[in-house]
Amino acid sequence: MMVFLAVVLGLVLRGMTPGERTRLLYVVVGALRFLWVAVTKAPDGSEPFQEALRARTRWALVTAGLVAVNLTVYVLMLFGSGELSDPQTIVSWGGSLGTRTTNGEWARLVTMMFVHWGLLHLVADLAGLVQTGRLLERLVGPFAFAAVYLASGILASLWSLATHPVSVAAGAAGAVFGLYGLLLASLGWGLVQRSAMTIPFAALKGLWPGAAVFVVYNLLTEGLFSVSMQAGLVVGLVSGMVLAGRVISQKPPVRRVCAALAATVAVVVVFAAPLRGLADITGEVARVAEIEHRTASAYDAAVARFRSGRIDAKELAGLAEAIASELQSSRTRLASIGNVPHEHQTMLADVTEYARLREESWRLRAEGLRAGRLPTLQKADIAQSRALAALSRTGSAAQN
Repeated sequence: MMVFLAVVLGLVLRGMTPGERTRLLYVVVGALRFLWVAVTKAPDGSEPFQEALRARTRWALVTAGLVAVNLTVYVLMLFGSGELSDPQTIVSWGGSLGTRTTNGEWARLVTMMFVHWGLLHLVADLAGLVQTGRLLERLVGPFAFAAVYLASGILASLWSLATHPVSVAAGAAGAVFGLYGLLLASLGWGLVQRSAMTIPFAALKGLWPGAAVFVVYNLLTEGLFSVSMQAGLVVGLVSGMVLAGRVISQKPPVRRVCAALAATVAVVVVFAAPLRGLADITGEVARVAEIEHRTASAYDAAVARFRSGRIDAKELAGLAEAIASELQSSRTRLASIGNVPHEHQTMLADVTEYARLREESWRLRAEGLRAGRLPTLQKADIAQSRALAALSRTGSAAQN
């Protein structure tokens, strides 16, 4: 992995101008300073609280690692192909899409947390992560902190997948909201069992700028009570109530954290099972559209030969029947598709209607050519027109 990153970095630097290299250097230096502060500096608060945090967990390494991975992925995406706002780019870098994630690519529930739609999206997630992470990682320990972050992010990703299976999802909002749930649980336990580890008001004041940026961004982009907010806060709060029960006196024991992780895996498996194998109707629409283009072109070329006298009506009718048989096979395949996302069920109905009408038009055309009946050929034209209208609707739906 390190060799791959070194090669990519070398190619990037080689293709940059001196000015671009200088700007990149400033970005890297700023990012390193940002990481150093996140790792070494304890959050604001009373001196006894800061000393207690440092004594419990000196370095916030997980928080710094998460920031580093997010920044690295974003820089690599900047120099990769495709626009960051393009869903195809997001999916290619690990974003979650139901028809990909549920068909053996479950790792996207994790990788989507490190992929962002743009700089503002990245800044908002990091703003929500860094200040809260510096405090919570020292309070509950790196293992419990990472467990809550991953559990909240994965379950929020799964919840988003279940509610919006054909939408591309990316970002760490669910994981960060999970940290806020953990923070609320820790505050609650701190009020019950007061000590030097009880989070003081001064420390909370230091969290609000980053939290405000993060929450406002998510309110503007996802709305109030978004999937990420609901899932993340619930998972973080429940995990915090379980893990942080004695956080005032000690970090959560490893055994309890492992039990919480095992419970998370069980929940993911239970809720993911009904979503397995979501059908990609857009792929079927593209396949059917290719059949229409190919067969129509072949028939037009055969009509040109018929008009020049190189083939007769019987041969032209045979081609129409062969095309009808291909469409019959396509219609059979469409009928066998199961587990269709509810957003794509209308699209499936339209493409199935196209296949039925188009098959009918080709059979009528073959019959009209063999019998030399103009009314039958006119019926074929009507069926063809209705079929192409249904296919056009599927194209519009796929774009939306």
